[in-house]
Amino acid sequence: NSQKVKFVHYEAFGIDMPVAFSIHGIDVSRYQKKIAWQGVKEMNVANIQLNFAFIKATEGVTLTDKQFKYNWRQSKKHEVPRGAYHFFVPSQDPVKQAEYFISRVKLETGDLPPVLDAEVAGILPVNVFRARIQAWLDIVEAHYKVKPVIYTNAAFYEKYMGPEFNEYPLWVAHYYERKSPRINRPWTFWQHNDKGNVNGIDAKVDFNVFNG
Repeated sequence: NSQKVKFVHYEAFGIDMPVAFSIHGIDVSRYQKKIAWQGVKEMNVANIQLNFAFIKATEGVTLTDKQFKYNWRQSKKHEVPRGAYHFFVPSQDPVKQAEYFISRVKLETGDLPPVLDAEVAGILPVNVFRARIQAWLDIVEAHYKVKPVIYTNAAFYEKYMGPEFNEYPLWVAHYYERKSPRINRPWTFWQHNDKGNVNGIDAKVDFNVFNG
């Protein structure tokens, strides 16, 4: 599944976009500062619009992204389909991390599934890391009654996760690839660039496509 994907440069977005996909979106956190969500919603360049946004919610067991509440409310208000992600801290208790995320994120009909952002393993052995993320995934799935999405990059997935996590939808980061992401399993979202421009956002933005 590494067929050549056609990229076209869009001046307004400031990046090359994989135009074979019809559903594009972004992901944001406090690094994007205070977002004017109306600008995000109204942006339309040659019929490409931003159809979803993943928003950083929590990290570890004590940190809520300081823009989360605002972003969560405003994306809903401006009808940008939204999802929330948790940045996994490998050294901290995964059960507490799951409970912390659940305490901060109330999902409603139409929201995207919860996301586990797992891109660092620290000093954990692979089997311990896998057991910890599995614990988070199980608790979160039981609570929201939907399979969480795993976000990571292609190399990390192959080293630290592997086939036992294949049933989870994958949101894979692989920048500046001229094809699709190089990974040996199906993927649902692809974060293909981290340098995009979006109306209403005063910072560079990660761009994603939905594979569906």
